[in-house]
Amino acid sequence: MENNLCASFEVGLNLLKDFISDKNEMSKVEEVAARLALAYRQGCKTLICGNGGSACDAMHFAEELTGKFRKPRPALPALALTDPGHLTCVGNDYGYDMVFARGVEAHGKRGDFLIALSTSGNSANVVKAVEAATEKGMEVVSFLGGDGGVLADMPGTKFIIKAATSDRIQELHMMILHILIEGVERRLFPENYK
Repeated sequence: MENNLCASFEVGLNLLKDFISDKNEMSKVEEVAARLALAYRQGCKTLICGNGGSACDAMHFAEELTGKFRKPRPALPALALTDPGHLTCVGNDYGYDMVFARGVEAHGKRGDFLIALSTSGNSANVVKAVEAATEKGMEVVSFLGGDGGVLADMPGTKFIIKAATSDRIQELHMMILHILIEGVERRLFPENYK
């Protein structure tokens, strides 16, 4: 048992090593952080969507933007599209595939960001959200797994974690999301990093 559990840590560590050794991925992290900081300077916001564990990651990312990451600073506008009333209303009236797209339609505008989380890259409701965001002229950043699924061929920047299981994929997604927050804060609130 102990060897199996140790092997799981090693899988996660190797995925992280592969990711950070890829200069293209590191450039994308830097670029997305810079674009997100600029969007905040221009009065824009971030919408985040995902299912299951990715919905929890969406809420976690949003609360660290609206609340606090490491040190106190002004709140940054972010909304996880996870409100149960909205999800059940739209799921009932329009179908579950539309729950995030309707949130994008209601809250998104040109220049805003959509952070789309899908470990398979095939979640129909996330696909529809990306379509809605693209139509509105929003910036799309997709966090995917495996081969990236359908979302790999859709507009926007993609972080594709090539892991076999959702747990390992989500662990790297959350690390990247945390580091994006740091990148935004370093640009908008440099005093917090002195």
